[in-house]
Amino acid sequence: MEKDGEIVSIRYPMLTKSNYLAWSIKMKVCMRAQRIWDAVEPKDPKVPTEESKDQMALAAIYQGIPEDMLFLVYGKETAKETWEALKIMHMGAERVKDAKVQTLKTEFEGLRMKETESIDDFASRLTTIVNQIRALGEEFEETYAVKKFLRAVPNKFLQIASAIEQFGDLKTMTMEEVIGRLKAHEERLRGSGEVDDEHLLLTRAEWKARHEAENSSQGRGRGGGRGRGRGRARDKSEVKCYNCPNFGHYAYECPEKKNKAFLAKALSDDDEPALL
Repeated sequence: MEKDGEIVSIRYPMLTKSNYLAWSIKMKVCMRAQRIWDAVEPKDPKVPTEESKDQMALAAIYQGIPEDMLFLVYGKETAKETWEALKIMHMGAERVKDAKVQTLKTEFEGLRMKETESIDDFASRLTTIVNQIRALGEEFEETYAVKKFLRAVPNKFLQIASAIEQFGDLKTMTMEEVIGRLKAHEERLRGSGEVDDEHLLLTRAEWKARHEAENSSQGRGRGGGRGRGRGRARDKSEVKCYNCPNFGHYAYECPEKKNKAFLAKALSDDDEPALL
């Protein structure tokens, strides 16, 4: 491509079995820059495309597909026919395309932002699905995506999300504006220390699990110790008394020792001789 007397080369993306959506978007931008996209999607279908422009568009498409796909589109004479053939091969027929659109819409409705997820990460997930739906030819209003974004944020963003809904014009607000406002609020929370990053949250979760495990093991240890101690205290069949030659009790429990102590006290009591 020549611009202001200089030749500018454009590197076309390479199509694979799994990147058709991204490939088609990049190819469209490159071919628009070369002013040959009209050969694929004419502004006025009634006006025939120039032969030179059509061949340049066809050459651009051929540069962006691998060799194993050349034979699949070799018989196509125009850039428009070749483009449509590649689209059908990767996106399927109308029924298959409609099924993919419904699947993406269901995934979009189920999106929820995680507590440890950043605004940028969630925005990337949401906009990827929106762009995939649009690439399939389905219209997707910006307002609907904006409202979904504000509904899917966690509790720490509810205050700013409610403020945006109440004081902002959602009909004219873009995704970029919503993302910018939420990111500003996110940075403010980080500065005040109210938002922990994912590493700290995981560390706290691990600490809590470890603490619960330690308490559980200590409880079992105390229970087992008490059980074993009581077992030994009840089993006195092999215990020998040091006060008498009998078995089955300790010295402080010896009956003879208790009797001797009782008699000694009685003998030493002069006020009540009747006890003798």
